[in-house]
Amino acid sequence: MKGNSVIRPFLLRWSQRQLRCVSSSSRSCESASSDHKKISSPNAIVFPANSSASTQNLHLSSPSLQFKRALSSTSGPANIVLINSDAEFEKVIKDVQGKSLDRIFYFTAVWCGPCRVISPVITELSEKFAHVGVHKIDIDQEDIGNTLRNLQISSVPTLHFYQNGKKAAEIVGADVARLKNVMETLYSRKD
Repeated sequence: MKGNSVIRPFLLRWSQRQLRCVSSSSRSCESASSDHKKISSPNAIVFPANSSASTQNLHLSSPSLQFKRALSSTSGPANIVLINSDAEFEKVIKDVQGKSLDRIFYFTAVWCGPCRVISPVITELSEKFAHVGVHKIDIDQEDIGNTLRNLQISSVPTLHFYQNGKKAAEIVGADVARLKNVMETLYSRKD
């Protein structure tokens, strides 16, 4: 469901401070206070008694709240490959540097509006420059945090361009004109 990656951390953070009980199993959820009702609904979230009467008990029975997003998006064309973990990224970057390859690392998120704007452009350019592999990294993946910290990725979309195994350029934001210019400059073959 769209937006879960943004809402879930907020609810979890808020629940740690405010909620008496959060249950993600089918077991009953009973509040610490005796003035709350016993709830036997999966994913029940019980708000404290000091909240307004209309929102005292809120049931979020969407199964999507139980699970983190396993597959955030499809990879697209054959030369756009998803990287799902720090280990995968390390393997790919060593390969790129060791073999002096031309590659693009595209850091994105499903919930990111500018990413959705630039994504079709990246797909189009990846077809035009088929000799350049594109590696797509969804920042919401659970096992990619170390890579994001090490590369100081703080905004999406972020693109890292490698030419002959060395980082040659970086774009932060959905600057389509600059993206086209960088790709033409770095990857046009002078056959």
